Amino acid sequence: MKTFSGLFVEKKRKAKDLFKWAKVDSKIKDKNGQVFFELKGVKAPIGWSKTAVDIAASKYFRKSVTKENSIEALIERIGRGLKTAQHSAKIFNSAAEIDSYVEDLKFLMYSQKAAFNSPVWFNVGLKESYGLKSDSEHFAWNFKKNKIEKITDAYLRPQASACFIQSIDDSLESIFDLVKTEAKLFKYGSGSGTNFSTLRSKYEDLSTGGKSSGLISFLEVLDKAAGAIKSGGTTRRAAKMVCLDLDHPEIEDFIEWKRKEENKAKSLIKAGYSSDLEGEAYKTVSGQNANNSVRIPDRFMKSIGQGKKWALKSRTHAKTIKEIKVDDLWTKICESAWDCADPGVQFDDTINNFHTCADTSKIHSSNPCSEYMFIDDSACNLASLNLVNYLTAEKEFASRDFKNSIQLLIQAQESLVDFASYPTEKIAQNSHDYRPLGLGFANLGAFLMKKGLAYDSEAGRAWAVAISAMMCGEAYLTSAHLAKKLGAFPAFRKNKTSMMKVMRKHFSALKKIKWSVLPKEIKDHCFQSWIEALLMGEKYGFRNAQTTVIAPTGTIGLVMDCETTGIEPDFSLIKYKSLSGGGNITFVNRSVESALESLDFSANKILL
Repeated sequence: MKTFSGLFVEKKRKAKDLFKWAKVDSKIKDKNGQVFFELKGVKAPIGWSKTAVDIAASKYFRKSVTKENSIEALIERIGRGLKTAQHSAKIFNSAAEIDSYVEDLKFLMYSQKAAFNSPVWFNVGLKESYGLKSDSEHFAWNFKKNKIEKITDAYLRPQASACFIQSIDDSLESIFDLVKTEAKLFKYGSGSGTNFSTLRSKYEDLSTGGKSSGLISFLEVLDKAAGAIKSGGTTRRAAKMVCLDLDHPEIEDFIEWKRKEENKAKSLIKAGYSSDLEGEAYKTVSGQNANNSVRIPDRFMKSIGQGKKWALKSRTHAKTIKEIKVDDLWTKICESAWDCADPGVQFDDTINNFHTCADTSKIHSSNPCSEYMFIDDSACNLASLNLVNYLTAEKEFASRDFKNSIQLLIQAQESLVDFASYPTEKIAQNSHDYRPLGLGFANLGAFLMKKGLAYDSEAGRAWAVAISAMMCGEAYLTSAHLAKKLGAFPAFRKNKTSMMKVMRKHFSALKKIKWSVLPKEIKDHCFQSWIEALLMGEKYGFRNAQTTVIAPTGTIGLVMDCETTGIEPDFSLIKYKSLSGGGNITFVNRSVESALESLDFSANKILL
């Protein structure tokens, strides 16, 4: 595998030496104007905004246990951890190649072209840079013995994945095991999602006699546990996803759960209690630490407006407990989502039609932000590319540079799969066997603004789809190259038919892109990547069961100075963000001038 353009091999320079540096006083104030975070003279590359420095310093610097006090120290620390991961991964043939490769990766981070998910910033390199030890029971791949083993130092083999999906059984032991596992995940900065449809409802009998206390009662326990743990040990709240199949007997209560709880909070706020997310009003009510989603099959959607009824089934015997009108249930979903943004909807059949490992099991759930959907008891480490920083001075898309960066990041994420540790043996084993990755992009809204394109336009949609196609194709091509050298993921042979079927669906979708409004080289790059990926995948398999997702890129998007953190348009040119744990930051969109230039406004009109 080649490194990024041979840049540092040729120049014999360190990534940090390619940038000019300045000192920034990092200071964040709370809503009353009081400083709650302050760090003097944070060293950062020129070009980083004060906001990006503030976010990185307040979220990721390990100030309490190290002397980490600069962007340089932060990225160099991550680089040391990634170097260790690469030595274990055997992707490259020599220490010199690894050194060059890691400098290329650090260049992407320094230049804000890309960023790894938060757990990498939280945890990776703490052992290598500062000799830190974290006494926590995790599980990791033993490279010498070729098996999963228990470890007791979570910084020796850091938790590097942001996204986890976990299973649960209908037993008290399983419920409280999940509480314990989620606590580990939240502690090190990750999020967890689970489908709770296996739990019997309050309408069902217990094997020992009496009635079950029901689904919602246990969701409240898990919600409180999540609220007690700060993600990554900082001020960020824990992230949870709670999914429920639409035929669960408590589906109506689940749909309206957060809506009712938030109405309680509103009443408390009217009575004079604080409206802050960490204030007494929201601390008093339940359901505030999770995103809730319902899993909807196609047959339900096709029944809307048909006057049909929907059966709710017991979990223990699969017998119909109750029938409700399809339209009434759909109305409850819509009204609740309108009031409080929950529940979200996950279309079960569509999701599983694009499942690369359908011969293993169904997809039942997602991670908290729903970008990662895969089998239960699995994990995915993410990284995101900042699209704006792949625009040239002439506002052309640097597609070759973009593809090189994709190769770099997939190689890095692949090395983290076995280097990382996981909270359970089963998740560690599935991570090794399936090796799912989640490369995505951010700042699409600002990218289109700078090009002078409307977000909801034919050209805007074409750019979004083409960039997605290029990223996905190049990522799978890189994964196929890795499979040629290291072998396909262990579960590939079992799932080859379903995976190649999904790959061909992606390739077929290229025909639907409006290529006439795009540069020819974009089309050429897309087709080249996908044709090679299909040919190599058929011959060698893929190293990873998944390679791409589109994440919301919240915190890391801010560290990359993204105007629009995910794929959404900018909802306001001036935005105010209240930080969990206190503090407010103001964001001013910096793409307006560039957008007006692209629309041929004169300099005088732009100044007006």
